[in-house]
Amino acid sequence: MNAELRADVERAAEKHALLNAVKHESDAEVGAVMGPLMGENPEFREHADDVPGVVGQVVSEVNRTDPGKRRARLEAVAPEALEALEADAEETGPLPELPNVEADDEVRMRAAPNPNGPWHLGNARMGAVLGTYREMYDGHLIVRFDDTDPETKRPDLDAYDAILRDLAYLGFEPDTVIRASDRLETYYEHARELIEAGGAYACACPQEQFSELKRAGEACDHRDRSAAESLSIFEAMVDGEYDPGETVLRVRTDIEHRNPALRDWVAFRTIDTPHPREAAADYRCWPMLDFQSGVDDHLTGVTHIVRGIDLQDSAKRQRFVYDYFDWEYPEVVHWGHVRTEEYDVPMSTSSIKERVDAGDLDGWDDPRAPTVASVRRRGIRGEALTRALTALGTSTSNVDLSMSAVYAENRDLIDDAADRHFLVRDTAEGDAEDGGGAVERRVVDGPETGTPPVHPEHEERGRRELPVSDGVLVESRDLPANGERVWLKGLGCVRHTSDAFRFESRDLDLVRDGEVSVVHWVPADRPRRVRLRTPDGDVEGYAETTLRDDAVGDLVQFERVGYGRVDAQAEDHTVVYYAHR
Repeated sequence: MNAELRADVERAAEKHALLNAVKHESDAEVGAVMGPLMGENPEFREHADDVPGVVGQVVSEVNRTDPGKRRARLEAVAPEALEALEADAEETGPLPELPNVEADDEVRMRAAPNPNGPWHLGNARMGAVLGTYREMYDGHLIVRFDDTDPETKRPDLDAYDAILRDLAYLGFEPDTVIRASDRLETYYEHARELIEAGGAYACACPQEQFSELKRAGEACDHRDRSAAESLSIFEAMVDGEYDPGETVLRVRTDIEHRNPALRDWVAFRTIDTPHPREAAADYRCWPMLDFQSGVDDHLTGVTHIVRGIDLQDSAKRQRFVYDYFDWEYPEVVHWGHVRTEEYDVPMSTSSIKERVDAGDLDGWDDPRAPTVASVRRRGIRGEALTRALTALGTSTSNVDLSMSAVYAENRDLIDDAADRHFLVRDTAEGDAEDGGGAVERRVVDGPETGTPPVHPEHEERGRRELPVSDGVLVESRDLPANGERVWLKGLGCVRHTSDAFRFESRDLDLVRDGEVSVVHWVPADRPRRVRLRTPDGDVEGYAETTLRDDAVGDLVQFERVGYGRVDAQAEDHTVVYYAHR
C-alpha cells in the first residue's frame, strides 16, 4: 500500500471510527468500522489484506481520544456525517408511530416464530419491537407458533418454551399464546368455506407441469372442477388418502397476474412426516404458512403486522383469501433484515443447529453463538438488547446490529452492581493478545497488603485485602523492563529488578502525571484459577482468592479486562462468561 492510499484509508477510517464511537457512546470497534468503510470506498477492496491493519491503528487512536472530544473531532473531519447522525436520532427516535392506530379500539400485534430452535439475535428483534409497541399503545401481544411444517422446518419441542423464555428475558410477556398445530380443524373449516365460495380448487398437476403453466399464465385442467368435486378431494386429503405431491389445494387468484408468485398458490399439501407434538402427530394434511397465518391473523383480531420486506408477496397472497371472505386486511409494516458481522457463526437457526449438533458449539448458549441464550449467559441484560434492537427502527433497508451498541447499553445497566476483581490472564485460545502468560515477582520493602476498592464509586462496600508477602502475579505484557517502574493498582509504585518489584511510593501524582502506567495483579498465594469463556475462545487465568465467594449469576468486573457473569464455582476454579469491556 503506497503512502497516498494509506492516507486515504486513514482519513476514511477516522470518520467511520468516530461515527461508531459517537453513535454508540463507547469505544469504536474495528468490525463495525470495516463494513461501511469498504462499502463506501470500493477502491479499497483490492487491498483487503492491508486495510484492516491500518483501520486497527486508527481505531486505537480514536479510542484513546477523550470521549468528550470525539464529537468535536467528527464535526471537524466530517461535519455532514455528524449532521446526518443527529438528524436520524431526532427523526426516528426508538420506534416510529404505527400507521392508523386511531382506527382500532386496541392495537393487537403478533410475533409468529417458527419453533425450530431458540431465538438468534435477528429473531429477537421481533420480540423487542413488538413488545415495545405493545407498551407504547397499551396493546395486546400474541405469540403464535407457526408450526405447520413438520418436515422442512420441523419444530423442536424444546423451542416453544425456549422462545417464551427469550421473550421474557427481553422484558415482555405475551397476552395470548397459540400453537398453530392445535388449530388444524379451524383451517380445514375455512378451506371448506373457501372451496364452496369458489376460491379454491384441488389440483393434481405435477409441480413442474404446473410451474410451466403458471409461468405461461395458463390455467390447468383442474381449475374448472366443481366446488363439490374439489371439496370431496380435499376431504380425502384430510383423511390421509393421498400421498405427498399427489394433489394439493390451490387458492384461485388471477392466473394471468403480472406477478407469477401470486398465481393460484398452494394452500394445503400432504406431509407424511408425523408432527413431533403428540396432539398433532396424526394429521397429514397441512396448511401452507400464507393460508394458516392469514386465517389466524383475522381470527385473533390482529391490527398490525410487522414482517420482513422479503415477505411482501405473502401479504398479497393473503389478500385474495381476505377478499373471498370479505375480511379487512391488517396494517402492514415491512422491514429489512438484521445483520451482524461480529460472530464467526452465521445468524441462522439452521446453521447454529448444525454447529450444535456437530459439537462445534457447546450449545445454544455457547459464547460464540449469536443467540439470545448466549448473551443472557454472558451477563448481558435483556433490557440492553431490547434498547439496541429497537434503536434500529423499522426501516425497509437491511440494518447492522453493532454489538458495541448492546455493550454500551449494558454497561450503563450493570456497572453499579459489578464488584471489582483483578484477573491475570495466563493463556488464551484463539487470541494471543489476550494473554501472554502470568509472571511471578516478589515485592520487597513495601506494605504487606494491597487495598483496592471493591467498587471505586462505592467506598461503603469496603476494600479488598490482597496479601503480597508471597509475591504477586502480573501479565507478562505488563512487566516493565529492568529498572523501570509500574504502578500496581491498590498497592503503589514499584521498580522492576531482575527478580522482584521493589516498592517505592504511594504518591498518586505519579499516575496523574503519567509517569507510570497502572497494571492489575493478583497475590501469588493461592490465587483462584479462572476459566474465562469469550466469543473469541476460552482464556485461562488467575484471580483473587475471594472470587470463589461470588455466587453463580453474580456480575463482576475484572479491571482492565471487562465485565463477566459468574457461571460456575468448582472446588479449584471459577468459570466466568465474558460480557464485554
